[in-house]
Amino acid sequence: MALPINITDLINHRVVESARVEYKRDWNPEPVLHSICAFANDIDNWGGGYIIIGVEEENGMPKLPVKGLEKSSIDRINKELLQKCNLIEPRYIPVVEHTIFNGADIIILWIPGGDARPYKCPVTFPTEKAARAEKAYYIRKLLNTLRANQLEEKELFMLAGNVPFDDRANMKANIEDMRESLISEYLYAVGSELYQGSLRRPLTELASDMRLVGGPSELRKPLNVGLMFFNERPDEYFNYARIEVVDKPDPTGIGMTEKVFTGPLDRQLRDALSYIKNYIIKEKVIKVAGRAEAERIYNYPYAAVEEALSNAVYHKSYQIGEPITVSVTPDKMEITSLPGPDRTISSEDIANRRMVSRRYRNRRIGDFLKELKLVEGRNTGIPTILRAMLQNGSETPSFETDDERTYLTVVLPVQKTFLTQNSSKNDRSNKALKTRKSIADIEDLIIATLAHEGELSTPALAEAMGYTKATDAVRKAVRQLLEAGKIEYTEPDNLRSRNQKLRLI
Repeated sequence: MALPINITDLINHRVVESARVEYKRDWNPEPVLHSICAFANDIDNWGGGYIIIGVEEENGMPKLPVKGLEKSSIDRINKELLQKCNLIEPRYIPVVEHTIFNGADIIILWIPGGDARPYKCPVTFPTEKAARAEKAYYIRKLLNTLRANQLEEKELFMLAGNVPFDDRANMKANIEDMRESLISEYLYAVGSELYQGSLRRPLTELASDMRLVGGPSELRKPLNVGLMFFNERPDEYFNYARIEVVDKPDPTGIGMTEKVFTGPLDRQLRDALSYIKNYIIKEKVIKVAGRAEAERIYNYPYAAVEEALSNAVYHKSYQIGEPITVSVTPDKMEITSLPGPDRTISSEDIANRRMVSRRYRNRRIGDFLKELKLVEGRNTGIPTILRAMLQNGSETPSFETDDERTYLTVVLPVQKTFLTQNSSKNDRSNKALKTRKSIADIEDLIIATLAHEGELSTPALAEAMGYTKATDAVRKAVRQLLEAGKIEYTEPDNLRSRNQKLRLI
């Protein structure tokens, strides 16, 4: 059965995060079963994962050319896979696809997070001497499948029955409330091999293959995520599931305009971004003496707005009847969604723009948005926003919430050039202030980048921040952070080491 994703993008990590993809050179049932169990347990609500059998891994990427599997072994592997999956408790069967990649036969297992977790499977397979094998729970940690320890087992049991809202069956709707045309458009847009079949297959079968239905066998219902993406008016099922953009050029409300965007989540996101790009974002072209190229600046860099709004759609709770709002005033743009960050993210982390979330709120919404290239991978949002604002010469954005974490507002200050024109004296003063401010901005971006990427050498850090090399400003910011005790070298006793890297303290 074809998968509702682009196989080439999946194998090359263009959409799905590397931690959710595991390569297996050959069919080895024991580690494969452990990984199936781990992805199904989905302890961090990532959305499960994929196992690609027949592709060897090299430095986290597929080793080319792909050798693949013997064609004669495909049927045997499928039969043995089903047999081994029957050993998982409770029973769990992944979605299996046999496909050709670069001329080689491979098998892809799609393992969505299960709704009957926790799952356990044999540590080793039974033998004639041991009819019953020990069974254990497995989880994913970064790129590895690990046997859960006692604390992690307790956490899995706490998650039992706690299926994310977007992955739950909606008992008030029917499968027919999803539109085949919208599903086909999605499959075509992502380049899925399932597209051709979608044009002639019954809706119920197609939705089942895409894991868009749930509930007991005698009463199948659409999942919430299916209604969010494949129904023309999801706000009829989820109150205020929409985006509102309010432009207030004057505090009194004179000249205020308000636009409301509804429809499937991906459509309302695209429409809102298009409106902001065409009617809110302004550009100025500044001629620079001694340079052939002019400098282009924007009141709000589109990349920052796109990332902030996309993340709001991704992380909003659709159980809360409030819209995502974009409020634009002469001095700032505020993007607000409910609720706020998870409590595992401290107030200090929020103040330092270091919001690395362990667990997703909407695991299926994220998958659809990533496939459509509307959001990036795990925890890349804040570094992208900081980088875009810095490169535009804008002030550092801020992230606001309350003690109860009932909301999150991303505040993007307008680029100062779009406020008022100053005298030449003030311009010189502002230029000096901007230089000092830019170092502080670079420091913020360094901290956010290291929080996301982990340990990096100085050149790799600069590249991750969007620079072609480590500039003097970057090196100065690094020195200041080292002196302030906010970052450190991984090898402080050998500063000239080739393996020297920087990390957060």
